[in-house]
Amino acid sequence: MHPLAIAAVLLAAFTHATWNLAAKRASGSRHFVWLYSLGSVVLYAPAVIWVLSTTQLQFATAHWVALLMTGILHMGYSLTLQAGYRVSDLSLVYPLARGTGPLLSFLAATFILHEPANIFSVLGVLLIVGGILMVSGLANEAHKAPRAGIALGLLTGVFIAGYTINDGWAVKTLMLSPFVIDFTGNMLRLTVLAPMALRDPPALLGEWRMYRTPILIVAVLGPLGYILVLYAMKHAPIGHVAPMRELATLIGTYFGARLLKEQVTPIRLTGAVLIVTGVIALAVTG
Repeated sequence: MHPLAIAAVLLAAFTHATWNLAAKRASGSRHFVWLYSLGSVVLYAPAVIWVLSTTQLQFATAHWVALLMTGILHMGYSLTLQAGYRVSDLSLVYPLARGTGPLLSFLAATFILHEPANIFSVLGVLLIVGGILMVSGLANEAHKAPRAGIALGLLTGVFIAGYTINDGWAVKTLMLSPFVIDFTGNMLRLTVLAPMALRDPPALLGEWRMYRTPILIVAVLGPLGYILVLYAMKHAPIGHVAPMRELATLIGTYFGARLLKEQVTPIRLTGAVLIVTGVIALAVTG
């Protein structure tokens, strides 16, 4: 893989884990997704306006379909992830979602987008997914995990795979700007969730005051991390970038253990080693 693509994915992994920690801490907020979407739209609007004003791209039907799909898939992802954080631990929901997403993304990129795969890339993906299962505790204690947390983690992973393939196609084939793609997702969430969020302005203002810091963290780092990922997808195979993002699982698990006092066991540490090994395999073969 190109060094700049690797650097973008690594930075995106850190920003992704950081904003997920903030999202977990705001799991009690009913309108958190709407509030951080509003923040993202306000903060990134100038960059999107500049991109659109300096781009000669003519929007065809395929471009509008891609943008509509990214909005729907990202909204489903955001709502499902936040629901998972309300019912279960960060160190269960986050690794499970991040494990399901890259596996499905790799399969779709290989069989639908016809990206090349070899024994090393397949091994890398399997190591990452296996490591994530160990980190989440599902490899040996699945019976102890909350069923709702497992279900929502898996569903979040499906949304991750969906938007990864759609958005990778949009940046690689349709040549859409990463800024425009991410902004579209935030705009759709903001519009669709507005009636519910604005139904009780005093309560919404109270949530803003209580969760202001997590809202701002996600509003800034959420788009930044994904824009970096989309940049990497322009210069590397989608089926490799998606699994490499899962270095964020290591950081997220560390945050869960260190900052949220969630338990870390030897098997989780072993899983962490597998994830790193898998990422190295993908970076070498990409």
